[in-house]
Amino acid sequence: MTDLNNILSSLEDHLQSINDNSAEIQSLFDYLQELELKMDRLSTRLDEVQIQHEHMIKKDIQPLNHLEKQIFLVLYTEEFAMTVKDICEKTKLPSSVVQERINTIISKGVPLVRSYVDKQVYIQIDGQFKERQAKENLVNLSLDSFY
Repeated sequence: MTDLNNILSSLEDHLQSINDNSAEIQSLFDYLQELELKMDRLSTRLDEVQIQHEHMIKKDIQPLNHLEKQIFLVLYTEEFAMTVKDICEKTKLPSSVVQERINTIISKGVPLVRSYVDKQVYIQIDGQFKERQAKENLVNLSLDSFY
């Protein structure tokens, strides 16, 4: 009889452990569902912010004049960052004009990235903006811009 009571006691302990584990699993499952719901809401908000940001970028770009388009095209068609001297050689414009126009391009909303290597300034168009320019023509380039 004592063996049977021992087995019964062991089974009851085992059943209690299973119930405790089931409750813990259910609690974790509920927590994960709540977390998933919050992640979905966060994802939706991020999408809204990104759409607003893209709309603002498109809206905030002011038209470029001929010289600015010329410099923009040189930067746009190059894969790597360029120095002012490199841009001058490609555009046949003086350094002072190129530097001034780079500043006006930035002030008109085109995101140019400046980096410094060995005390030399390198300039390139932001990669994401370059992709958007290819898709949406944010700077409003036309065939006339190439001539």
